Amino acid sequence: MNAISKSFRKVEISVKWDPSPAGQPPTDLDIVAATYPASDPYGDPAYVVHFDSRSPDGTIHLNRDSKDGQGFGWDEVLTVELDRLDSRYARVVVGVVIQQHPAHRTFVSVVKPALRIREGYTVLAEDDFGGVLGATAATVAEFVREGPTTWDFRPGVHGFEDDPATFTQTMGHRRT
Repeated sequence: MNAISKSFRKVEISVKWDPSPAGQPPTDLDIVAATYPASDPYGDPAYVVHFDSRSPDGTIHLNRDSKDGQGFGWDEVLTVELDRLDSRYARVVVGVVIQQHPAHRTFVSVVKPALRIREGYTVLAEDDFGGVLGATAATVAEFVREGPTTWDFRPGVHGFEDDPATFTQTMGHRRT
């Protein structure tokens, strides 16, 4: 899918999955977001937002966090307020990480995973992680500042096989 440019204001990234089968350890997916400064948009992140955290200015925050996929609707929901994000930030990369305790997991072992990215009621992208079944983490969206109020949305699910800490440090590097 090609990039979409417009004046995005507030984007919501949601993930859901079904609980692990009876007798199996719980599956825990986490949405993470990293911001990158205009001075080095493909270097190290300026900050990373994940469970139990939010951005310093409150523009990126996790609204819902599940440790096991139980419940109704979307299990993890992250909101990114692009219209309020300071101009020193040129990129926001969003990813999904499978926690690797108490068992090693890849997307093939997650029961019915789903992703939805939307602004308001407009769905921008949906996916089931079927293209990254062997991955332990994946980037799912990239937002690149194209002007003071315009952001370029680059959808696409790209798998990684890193542990969660390594993934959050490398998820925004250039893909070769």
